Amino acid sequence: MPGLTRRAVLTAAAMPLVGCKPKGQPGWTGGWVGASHERGHRMRDLGKSGRLPEPAVHRQAAVLVVGGGVAGLTCARELAAAGIDDVHVLELEDKAGGNSRSHRLAGFDCPLGAHYLPVPAADHDTGLHALLESFGLCRHEHGRWVFDERHLCHSPQERLFFRGHWHEGLLPMPDDDTAALAAYRRFSDEVRLAGQVAGFALPTSRVPWTAAHDALDGMTMAAWLDARSLHHPLLRAYLDYCCRDDYGAGLGQVSAWAGLHYFGSRHGFHAPGDQAGERDAVLTWPQGNGWLTERLAAPLQDRLHAGRIAMKVEPSRDAVTVDAWDAQAQAVERWTARHVVLATPLFVSVRLLASPPPGLAAAVGQMRHAPWLVANLHVAEALNDPPGAPPAWDNVIHGSAMLGYVDAMHQSTRPHPGPTVLTAYWALGGNSLAELQAQRARLLSPEWAPWAEAVVADLAVAHPDLPAKVRQVDLMRYGHAMSIPAPGVRGSAALASLSRAEGRVSFAHSDLSGYSVFEEAFFHGQRAGRDIARAFSRASAPRFPSPSPAPRG
Repeated sequence: MPGLTRRAVLTAAAMPLVGCKPKGQPGWTGGWVGASHERGHRMRDLGKSGRLPEPAVHRQAAVLVVGGGVAGLTCARELAAAGIDDVHVLELEDKAGGNSRSHRLAGFDCPLGAHYLPVPAADHDTGLHALLESFGLCRHEHGRWVFDERHLCHSPQERLFFRGHWHEGLLPMPDDDTAALAAYRRFSDEVRLAGQVAGFALPTSRVPWTAAHDALDGMTMAAWLDARSLHHPLLRAYLDYCCRDDYGAGLGQVSAWAGLHYFGSRHGFHAPGDQAGERDAVLTWPQGNGWLTERLAAPLQDRLHAGRIAMKVEPSRDAVTVDAWDAQAQAVERWTARHVVLATPLFVSVRLLASPPPGLAAAVGQMRHAPWLVANLHVAEALNDPPGAPPAWDNVIHGSAMLGYVDAMHQSTRPHPGPTVLTAYWALGGNSLAELQAQRARLLSPEWAPWAEAVVADLAVAHPDLPAKVRQVDLMRYGHAMSIPAPGVRGSAALASLSRAEGRVSFAHSDLSGYSVFEEAFFHGQRAGRDIARAFSRASAPRFPSPSPAPRG
């Protein structure tokens, strides 16, 4: 949760990372996990040089999907359902899943990124319900979807450390602050009005884009709040947290459309004490959304090729050629496919294509991607909890530059608290491009220990006994974790053009929606798969000669 002057808080938190260490030696081990970022930079650097080694292996596929995140895995699944089984997936990391991969630390499963999926609305496109049903998460009974409670987040779901105590929920509300309550109610009214005028939904394609959306997409959330004189620091702090939580950056970078979409597409916004429906249920697991991507990837078996760095994609009239670096074999392999799906961030796709379409270059020019740090902390024994609300799944500290932590063991049924893994999240997009670039540079420095120390120190504000109980800190860094829906991105005509299937190369990534959540990635993977399946069906349909013209009388 940000403080009243978030820039000062974040800068102060980051500065100790450059050459400063606290007194004494921490009692934990740890380090970076996941593939080194240099693996991805190899594609960029070799692409610039124009000198690739000759291929050592030649392979073929009906469809080649580049990128094994949610969109790429969904696309492959959709093609298999359509009877196209010669589908192969190339993945940069050693494990598929993208931002939804999982990790294992000290015998505990834990996430390396996304850690929950909101239960889709009843009127949601049945594709996502069908996926969840196939995984045994829900069933359709008497005209409605019923979800398995074992996979729904156990109560309590969330709490906030505020003024020395834990409080239920994440909205800070002092008992004596009538100005804060008035600001919350005014914002609630504004969210309701924006929903009536523009409309919001997940995936975003379910709502036609209108001039009202364009107006919201043309300004930052901070500017929108300023125009309505919504300045109360507690409201601004909460909304800044929400923007960082979903979009990786603060009110000064995220568009007003995105800031309102956060509430309008889900449960709305309700001031304390106002009548509200139940909080949206969420599906979650100790390993986060890795539970989902592991099941999406499982049917691919040996058709999933990890540790592959796509270097160059060249479409021709009859096929597409893809050169990829095999990190294990230290050699180039060349793939030839009838169709290629680039399920990669758009800034990667534009580098892969020798002649990218104009819309791709234009869209990439508008986009920014937020760096993230995900820290998994093995805690050897239960923490001493301050007074207030009991331990929850999601635990946020008001005034922190971080986003708080989730407890990997919250979903367990053990009768007493004990050792666990806490997964802490730090969105580093900031409130300006300069802040984003500076944070990314710090994050990609080789030293891991200062980041671990900063994370532990931040959480120790609520848990002073934490530093003595931490045994290991594993850190996952994402230099370009997610697209930030900055003003002008979501409403970009160039971005919209990339969702239309043209030629032998398709695009499927959450970047096409301007921000990164499971629902958007799933939608674009499903759309691309269905488009290709239809194209294959047309190409294989029998063709009959045109009837001869009738003789003239």
